[in-house]
Amino acid sequence: MSKEHYYDVIKSPAITEKGTLVSEHNQVVFNVARDATKPQIKAAIESIFSVSVATVSTLNVRGKEKKTQRGISRKNNWKKAYVRLAPGQTIDLTTTD
Repeated sequence: MSKEHYYDVIKSPAITEKGTLVSEHNQVVFNVARDATKPQIKAAIESIFSVSVATVSTLNVRGKEKKTQRGISRKNNWKKAYVRLAPGQTIDLTTTD
């Protein structure tokens, strides 16, 4: 897989309150492509951040329904991945390249 394809798999880090809580357990949360598989996510994280990944857990999130003046609309479904890093590995999401 090319490095450009890895950026199609990993969309963005999910900087949320829960994401900060799981970081205490050596985990990082990412928004990923809906069709991404666990092996693809693992390979992308290891290639982009040069870390060793222990496990990957994924979660499909249903889009919320919103009421508007024109009726009810629905946000898109999306997928997120909880990536557990190997002991001693870290990803610093506060710096930019």
